[in-house]
Parts: sequence; C-alpha cells; structure tokens
Amino acid sequence: MGSQRALRDGPQRTHRRSASASSVLRTVLDHGPIARSTIARRTGLSPAAVTGHTAELTELGLLRELPEVGGAIGRPHVPVDLDTAHHVIGGIHLAVHFATVALLDVRGRVLVQREIPHPGAEPGAVLRGAADALLELGNPDGIGVATGGWVDEQTGSIIDHPLLGWHDVPARDLLTEHTGLTVAVDSHSRALVHAERLLGQTRARASVVQLFAGNVVDAAFATGDTVHHGPRSAAGAVAHLPVDDSAEPCECGRTGCLQATVSEQTVARKADLPFPELLTLAKKGDSNSVALFHERARLLGQAAALLLDVLNPEILIVVDQSVHHVPGCLSVLRDEVATRSWICDDASKTVVPSSFSGRELATAGGAVLLNALYQDPLSTGLRRTS
Repeated sequence: MGSQRALRDGPQRTHRRSASASSVLRTVLDHGPIARSTIARRTGLSPAAVTGHTAELTELGLLRELPEVGGAIGRPHVPVDLDTAHHVIGGIHLAVHFATVALLDVRGRVLVQREIPHPGAEPGAVLRGAADALLELGNPDGIGVATGGWVDEQTGSIIDHPLLGWHDVPARDLLTEHTGLTVAVDSHSRALVHAERLLGQTRARASVVQLFAGNVVDAAFATGDTVHHGPRSAAGAVAHLPVDDSAEPCECGRTGCLQATVSEQTVARKADLPFPELLTLAKKGDSNSVALFHERARLLGQAAALLLDVLNPEILIVVDQSVHHVPGCLSVLRDEVATRSWICDDASKTVVPSSFSGRELATAGGAVLLNALYQDPLSTGLRRTS
C-alpha cells in the first residue's frame, strides 16, 4: 500500500515542487532584488522551501545572490535577483515576408534583433534560414518560435498558415534537429499575452484579450493563470469575423472578413505603396495616409468591441504598428469601441497598446520560451552558458 501511494504521489509532489519554484522565480522577477524572507511572505511558502528553491534556481543560473544588506537593527540579509548573465533566450517570429530573430535575457529584454527576408516558401528552408540567422547573433540556450495562423503549442506544429501556404509543419521538430536546442512554438498572440502577463501590463494577470493586426489578424484570451488554447490550440481565429461596410473579398469566398479588410497587405494595396513607406508617410502627417489608417483603426474597433462584449476582460491590448506610430489611431479605435460596446464604460482605460512598442515581434518569439521557463523553471531543458 505504501509503495502504491508513493508511486501515485510522486507526480503530485513533482508538480507541487515545480509550482513552488515557479512562484519563487516569478516573485523575484516582479520584486527583485528581494530577501528570501520577503519571498516567503509573498508566496506563502515556508522559509525552508524558499531557501531550497533559491538554491536550486541559483544552481540553474536563474538567480544570483547580491551582497548582504544590513541595518542598524536586526540581522543582515542576502537579497537575490534574476541572473541575466547565464542564459540567453533565442526568439524567432515568422511574418509573411520575413523573419525577426532576436536574443533576449531572462527578464525579456531584447538584446539584439534582426529582420531577414524569407529565402522562399518552403517551410524547412525558411525555418533553417531563420535559425542560422539567429545563431549568427549569438549562442542562445533555447529557441522560442511565434507566428500567426493556427499553431498547436503541444506538438510544436504550425497546423495552418494560409498566407504562408503552410500546413502541418512540424516546426519544433525541424528546428530541434537543425540546432540541437530546446525549442517551443506557439501563436504570436498567445506569446504576447504571456509577455504582457510576465513583463508588461499587470492588469493582464486578471484577464486579457489581445488583438494582433498585421498581415495576419488574430487574437488570444487569458483569465487567471490560464491562456485559452481550445482543441488543438485553435482559439483566437478572428480573421473571418464580419466587418460592417466592407466589401473586401476574402480567400474564404465571402466578403467583409476582418483580416481581408484590415490587413497590412490590403491597406498597402489601397494606397498603391509598400506598407513601410505608407506607414512612414502617416507618421509624418500625410493626410491621405493618416485617413487610411484611421479608417482601418475604426474597423479594428468593431472587432475589439465584439471581443470585449463576449469575453469581458479586464483589459484589451492592441498590437498594431499604426496604433503606436500614427497620431489619432488609438483614439479612433477607442471611440469605435465606446460607440459599439455594451459593457465597456471607459475605453481609454480598457483598450491599451502593447507594452513592447517596436519590439513586439522580437518579444513574441522569445516569450514562447520565457513562458515555459517561468511556468516550470526546473524542467526547461535550457543549457547553462556563461
């Protein structure tokens, strides 16, 4: 009987140990440098458990001790903080025309990033090319991969990415074989939700919707400690939500779908300009360019209002270049939300831009692996380097 109980309780003890170590590491991320006694008070763990976990995490190169701090009264204490010297996280974001590769530290700070055009359409060539470009930047301890479309986080596969023409691509297995590193793969919207909850908007820890608008338009939703995936991680497919007053044809055979209406490709085609050039003109205040982006923001506001009413999150985060860079876009989007939403009583507080302006794509890739690290720091498989 005792041996059967031990076998049954073994996985439970392992899970509790991992959860406790995660709680310690997240507390240091939020509040470090911090004393072990303060970690114990904030987490509810015993001082002995905190001491044990900080020793484990230090051995893994995730925490470091700082010089002891003493006061006039009481014993000195030795604070701990994240160790940013031993681990480098690699990130790959796959957009439609290019990949963004980056190196991040364990605080999620982007150390270096680079954009490279895809060498073609074949998935293996694109993935290997991105990995090689990443390794030219440095020697990461593992790689996170983020992209749009339908991504199965459990298997590390890109199930369907219509704009790339990819179906059932085993991205994790291909990259692990090519690099020999630990690889994690997820959708860019879910990855950025993880990033916000770890490193950005603290309100996102209660509940959050993220709306991503680029050439791909998709979303992610989280509540409490759970990011919703759905069966085979298909949650967040908002590309075919209907948009009022749009007759834009969609590849699905209908008209007025959200992605077909507001994608960067569509806006660039309407302006007869490459999207980066159009965005630059709008930044400079060109009236025609600004008007195009304002109309796009209004249409995005329709989708945002619908998501707010269906899911009622604490906060809705918009990831979109024009929201950051084109004057008035965020206000237009918020005004549309205020007009259409039944439950949002203050769009200026509820609808906010990403915390990672200019670093969204680099952060998305790295955040896939950072999320795995902070969820289970004892089992990430990251190698320790100096």
